Amino acid sequence: MNHNPIHDMAVEPERYEFFEPPIHSFELDRREFFKVLGAGIAVVCLLPPSQGAEAESRRFAAGKRDPAEIGAWLYIGEDGMVTVYSGKVEMGQNIRTSLTQVVAEELPVPISFIHMILGDTDLTPYDAGTFGSQTTPRMASQLRIAAASARELLLDLAAQKWSVKRDALTIGDGKITNANTKDALTFGQLIEGREIMQTVTDTAPTIPAKDWKIAGTSLSKIDGRDFVTGKVKFISGLKLPDMQFGKILRPPAFGATLTSLDTQPAEAMPGVTVVRDGDFIGVTAPDEHTASKAVAAIRAEWKTTPQPSNAELFEHLKKNARESQGGGRGASPNRIGSIEAGMSTADIQLRQTYTIDYIAHVPLEPRAALANWEDGKLTVWTGTQRPFGVQQELMRAFRLPEDRVRVIMPATGSGYGGKHTGEAAVEAARLAQAAGKPVKLIWTREEEFTWAYFRPAGVIEVSSGVKTDGVITACELHNYNSGAAGIQSKYDFPNQLIQFHANDSPLRQGSYRCLAAPANHFAREVHMDELAHAVGMEPLAFRLKNIKDERIRNVLERAAQKFGWGKEKSTPERGFGIAGGFEKNSYMANCVEIAIDRKSGQVKVVRVVLAFDCGPVLNPNQLNNQIEGMIMMGIGGALFESIRFENGKILNSRLSDYRVPRFSDTPIIETVLIDPKNIPSAGGGETPIVGIAPAISNAIFAATGLRLRTLPLVPEGIKI
Repeated sequence: MNHNPIHDMAVEPERYEFFEPPIHSFELDRREFFKVLGAGIAVVCLLPPSQGAEAESRRFAAGKRDPAEIGAWLYIGEDGMVTVYSGKVEMGQNIRTSLTQVVAEELPVPISFIHMILGDTDLTPYDAGTFGSQTTPRMASQLRIAAASARELLLDLAAQKWSVKRDALTIGDGKITNANTKDALTFGQLIEGREIMQTVTDTAPTIPAKDWKIAGTSLSKIDGRDFVTGKVKFISGLKLPDMQFGKILRPPAFGATLTSLDTQPAEAMPGVTVVRDGDFIGVTAPDEHTASKAVAAIRAEWKTTPQPSNAELFEHLKKNARESQGGGRGASPNRIGSIEAGMSTADIQLRQTYTIDYIAHVPLEPRAALANWEDGKLTVWTGTQRPFGVQQELMRAFRLPEDRVRVIMPATGSGYGGKHTGEAAVEAARLAQAAGKPVKLIWTREEEFTWAYFRPAGVIEVSSGVKTDGVITACELHNYNSGAAGIQSKYDFPNQLIQFHANDSPLRQGSYRCLAAPANHFAREVHMDELAHAVGMEPLAFRLKNIKDERIRNVLERAAQKFGWGKEKSTPERGFGIAGGFEKNSYMANCVEIAIDRKSGQVKVVRVVLAFDCGPVLNPNQLNNQIEGMIMMGIGGALFESIRFENGKILNSRLSDYRVPRFSDTPIIETVLIDPKNIPSAGGGETPIVGIAPAISNAIFAATGLRLRTLPLVPEGIKI
């Protein structure tokens, strides 16, 4: 095989100095491009956006998709190997495998022929980031069309070479066969030293989901053995010559300002460099232990200010909703009909408030970065969901042009929406610049808990009206601070007013898995249970009475059927709950069974059945793993996860003080994958989390009669 230096760049950071690509991949001069890669075929996606969801669905059913923008490209070398370049990143969700399946399906080549380079700002096209369940609907779509375009080009080359019509050719397993002569040529043989660059400007026919043979199967994790054996290196395992270790002096509370500083004790330590830039103080040392000792030796005094605590959180959020520029509070409300008219026709009116605490992401790997300056260029390896976003942060911090900053995303231990920002990257780069050596910086667990951002807390007020026959006449929902994701409902509320109110949050907050959709679904789905109880209807029947959307009806019915919903009645020690939802073009419903220890008050989730419809499934086993992980993550936020804080200090910044789900908390989990073949695939990494908390709350009510409206539900156990 021909040596491809770009492969080394992406997977072996220790060797980056041996090759530097000229400039950003899509701006490469054609001659420079092939000078770097050698003869071959390069296919670049440059396609118009889809013309609306309905048109996209029709095109998908016909085996055609068109991605929304430049987003990916692939290269076929003379050795027949296929290299795929995407700005998306792998953080445990296994997109490397599903995207590889997409390419292998369309091209088609064996899985082993495909090498995927992800999240490298020098080598891959710009990508906004890996979030919002967009990898499957957008990136998989782009790679499908790129691979299909390469396939069509190869068929044209073979037809020209043999002077035959294309219908005489078959393609598969990395080669093209002439049906008349039985001759076969590999993709590499067809290239014959040529340099072919094709920009995709129109759609090539892609394979309909019903005909998939590689996509849609449970392919094992690409490079899975390398993860198990430790061959894959995370930030903590990366090394560069003469590398130093960094630590940062942190304030005692949010918003604290430095009043005095004595760094002499640290400076006296052998090999230690102290770095100060305003209130930024850090150290570098030859090993992590010495760096920790050095930063602990610095004597600093800080001025702090009084700040709200978690005890007054919800009152603070209600009082401090921000005024928008338009004069109203928060985002523009979504209005349908008249709330007043709907309420006037209701037989029963219900008003309730639901609250959600801040919670932490708790990634397996805290923030980490390795930074190096060489010849005025900054290279940073860091675990991030947004390599290009971090690149922009570094450009701003050091006033550098784009081509002087490179961000590489190696393997990272999960993100969950918590690694959008580049704090560790900027800190490591500042230390490395001052020390004149490469610097690795790894946040401690306490730093991750304190200085990363949290899932927003929120207050959600819901008012509704319902007739005694179970028909909802009005619904008004106001979300304060938590967010607008998932705030719109699939229920048929004829009169509704739905609004998100932005807020001045006491704590730093940001993205979390599925954003605010778990909070909004918690409020809405618990409220739906309350309405059902108020009119004396069974919860599933009540939901179905108020839904016309066939896909969400289907997941509710399929989950209930698999669970055996209604076959057993709740008891004081055993409860059953149900919830459904829609977000990011996918539909879910789950039924749960809980057990309550009446003596200790402990609540345990015993069984969960979740039905999920995200369109055609690229890898069923991979999706099942995602769903199971989301259920476990959702159980933590539902039952016990909560950040405690006072005067700008996090009070439970250790795993010994912050409860996360354990193996003993794992219920029996069963999934029902709907897998329709005639619509586009949606992402599967977020929506299944939205229904677990309300279903648990509803199950607790069914068992005890206690209606719990605050997340977490039972941090200290249930009080009966």
